[in-house]
Amino acid sequence: MSFKRLDTEDFVVSSDSITATLWSTDAPTLTTFFTNSIQEAGSSGDYYLSVYQTSSAEAVTQFDIAYCNSLGSGSALYNSAVPENSPTKTLYGQYRTLILEDENAQFTFGVGNNIITGSDFWVINFERARYKESLFPGSLNLTLSGSGGRIQLTDNSNDISVNTFIGASRVFQLVSGSNGTAIAGGGYVTNSGSYGLVFPDLGVVLLNPYAISQSIRVSPSRSNNSDGFSNRRLYTSISGGASFTINSQETITSDYIFVRSRNSEFNYSENPSFISGSTGEVIYSNFINNPQTYVTTVGLYNDSNELLAVAKLSRPLIKDFTKESLVRVKLDF
Repeated sequence: MSFKRLDTEDFVVSSDSITATLWSTDAPTLTTFFTNSIQEAGSSGDYYLSVYQTSSAEAVTQFDIAYCNSLGSGSALYNSAVPENSPTKTLYGQYRTLILEDENAQFTFGVGNNIITGSDFWVINFERARYKESLFPGSLNLTLSGSGGRIQLTDNSNDISVNTFIGASRVFQLVSGSNGTAIAGGGYVTNSGSYGLVFPDLGVVLLNPYAISQSIRVSPSRSNNSDGFSNRRLYTSISGGASFTINSQETITSDYIFVRSRNSEFNYSENPSFISGSTGEVIYSNFINNPQTYVTTVGLYNDSNELLAVAKLSRPLIKDFTKESLVRVKLDF
């Protein structure tokens, strides 16, 4: 075994962005959508509706749909003696705390002169197991269907040069268009702002019901103290559109370590087949001036001589005084 201290120039750090489909079907576009009647009728059904890729036993949650209302409308009250206290209000408060980081703030949709402050919204919350690090901006293509027609929505990531943040979260406007680019005119709805907000790092999409209602006449129920099945209304619109495309993104950081062996290095071995264990002499005399070794493993040690990582070569690498080698070790994290 031989050791060599690595120099600063032997280390290189590189980052690569890897994208993959978000859906468990491994297809980029989800075209069929299913719900579970047991989940919808259960206690969790008061808060959200889970959407699956199939109705079979292999069904796993792809995303959840929820309706949030700051006034508590659209769902039954927890207690009829306490007005405005309902699941929709609880959900609104949760997303306000998560995203706005201010319990007194309200969500706004759109920018510039075309902006609206919304007291309610739908939310699509992607199952955490479906994506890696974040949603991939520009890959979102969602088709909604209603009595007023169909519309395709996307984020506006390709139309902006500087990322916008709400609190600590990146945000893009949800607009009419495709592949991260809005249609002519910006993809907004007059007097209703954008179609929603996309938070790629949170795996969350908020939909502005005012813009959607104005475009395709799909709206939530804002009735007091009653379950208006607003979650199912959005589900029906998504399943009717039959096309939902989105990818996930992950940044892989790689540490490249270049281990160099010059012609004068690593030509002798401490292996018992090379030297005598009792005398320390080279067993074969022709190896004294013309040794040959075979490199099979590279170990990385710290200054305390502790082994941190081991790299195995695909095949033994012959080494003598006439040869030099360069082994590149890649550590992903």
